[in-house]
Amino acid sequence: MLVTGCASTPTESRTKPGGRTFTVAAAGDVLIHPELVEQAAEDAERSGKGSAGLDFGPLMAGVRPVISRADLAVCHMETPVGTPRGPFQGYPEFLVPPQILTALKDVGYDTCSTASNHTYDHGLKAVRRTLDTMDRVGLGHTGSARTPEEAEKINIRDVKGVKVAHLSYSWESFLNPTPQKERWAFNRVGTDEIKKAEARAREQGAEVVILSVHWGLEHYNEPSLPQLQLAERITGETGIDLVIGHHAHVVQPIQKLNGTWVAFGLGNQVARHSSPSGLTEEGALGWFEFRETESGWAVDARYRTTLVDIPPEVEPGEEPPAGAVEDHRLVDVRRVLDEPGDLPEERLARYRLAEERTRGFLFNRGAPGGDGLAELSLKD
Repeated sequence: MLVTGCASTPTESRTKPGGRTFTVAAAGDVLIHPELVEQAAEDAERSGKGSAGLDFGPLMAGVRPVISRADLAVCHMETPVGTPRGPFQGYPEFLVPPQILTALKDVGYDTCSTASNHTYDHGLKAVRRTLDTMDRVGLGHTGSARTPEEAEKINIRDVKGVKVAHLSYSWESFLNPTPQKERWAFNRVGTDEIKKAEARAREQGAEVVILSVHWGLEHYNEPSLPQLQLAERITGETGIDLVIGHHAHVVQPIQKLNGTWVAFGLGNQVARHSSPSGLTEEGALGWFEFRETESGWAVDARYRTTLVDIPPEVEPGEEPPAGAVEDHRLVDVRRVLDEPGDLPEERLARYRLAEERTRGFLFNRGAPGGDGLAELSLKD
């Protein structure tokens, strides 16, 4: 049962008679490195499932119990996709298997932000291929576009009778800048641009507006000064109801600014960097409960810690240590700690470290005080 504890003004606390409620789950970057493609190939060989020899289902399955119970689940698809049999590429110019989009849909994601510094890694053709594939598997999308006309459209979804708009903006890639003639292909961060998009969303009937933003500095657990400044402007000068941040690849704080929740960075949802730092494998699922009040919407914030298990590297012919991780898997840390089974103490210690560190980073700007941020419990 979700216990709410968000501080509110007396007006906000008065629930509207017959008022509507809905929940939003949001996660960090989906970044498919070559090692995860290899894992999907191994899993397809074992399961006989998937498509074109790749099955990302086992990798992602650990978050399904949380994601699937949200009324609206939002992911961040960091990179363009290629064709089902490749070739695929990792950093710095990603081109990843489209099969990951099927896995995202299967665990319960409804829509994804697609504006990032990697959106244009392989040009407009790959942008179009990515969005075409998302359409085929039934994933909504926002942040990039196939045509100038599509770039003007707003992603508005009906969520339990509430019209919810999802916007997505990013800084420009210095490696693959978008040509001037195709600058409409993805949304660039700017307060004025965000204001205009929110206005269009409201004109089209959106009652709630959620913003995904690709910002900040990679591998820093604290928001940068430009992040803080932009967050202050967005929450102070717009009516956006929730801000979801990406790009740092590590967890950053969740904070309430000017009455609006800002998740500065949810870390990686799934990734396998060439030099894992430990922090790059830890992530957070944000959980936000919207409640209609007499003055608008009150939002309560919760989180759930995740971790990407990485098998140890061993020399050919050597056996991994007893009890070691065998496969890359996305883990719901609280669920494992509550039901550890016969996992060895070394594994449990790693999960406890992820939980403690993630809580510390999320709380680092004071959210657990009057704002009421707390861990999500799935117990009914």
